[in-house]
Amino acid sequence: MTFPHHPEAAIPDHVQALIFDCDGTLVDTMPIHFAAWTKALEPYGITMGEKRFYQYAGMPTAKIIEILSREQGIAVSPERVAEEKENLYLEFLHRAAPIDDVIAIARREQGHRKLAVASGGWRRIVEAALNVVGVLDLFPVIVGADDVEHGKPHPDVFLEAARRLGVAPEHCLVYEDGELGFEAARRAGMQVIDVRPWYMNDEVRKAV
Repeated sequence: MTFPHHPEAAIPDHVQALIFDCDGTLVDTMPIHFAAWTKALEPYGITMGEKRFYQYAGMPTAKIIEILSREQGIAVSPERVAEEKENLYLEFLHRAAPIDDVIAIARREQGHRKLAVASGGWRRIVEAALNVVGVLDLFPVIVGADDVEHGKPHPDVFLEAARRLGVAPEHCLVYEDGELGFEAARRAGMQVIDVRPWYMNDEVRKAV
């Protein structure tokens, strides 16, 4: 089955719900997240390069810290560092910009299909990002990492969004920008569209 790979393409009739990731999909926050990560990890001597950062897109913050802490042999409290990182992110969030092509789809489909956001971030952080670009009211259902037991690449956030929308997974279409999110959507039994070609040039995509 062919799915639209252009933001203005028609969506297949059987699709009843659209589920959007937030960071890097609806809101251009990834550079802001990386800046917050860098500043939060620096006092502990933990490092994470930009390419590695993008590979972790969609993974819960505390889980990333657990991995880095273990790999680099530096003991920290994942929950504490995660809180520090997210607070720094909120300080920088005013710099966030909308990803217009993706938001245009949500605006066009509002009232025609059910809409939700399913993110690897904490729900309050996701809501803050959506609010900054003026689209919070578009999404009656918002699911974050703190709403489920397992984050991406597990399918939990997408399945929970579908459950709250009252739509079977096979009738949901996901918009994503991260490899972990693509895997999570497929494991949920949903079709998924990579939005990165709509706003990233080839050079940037190769870098991440």
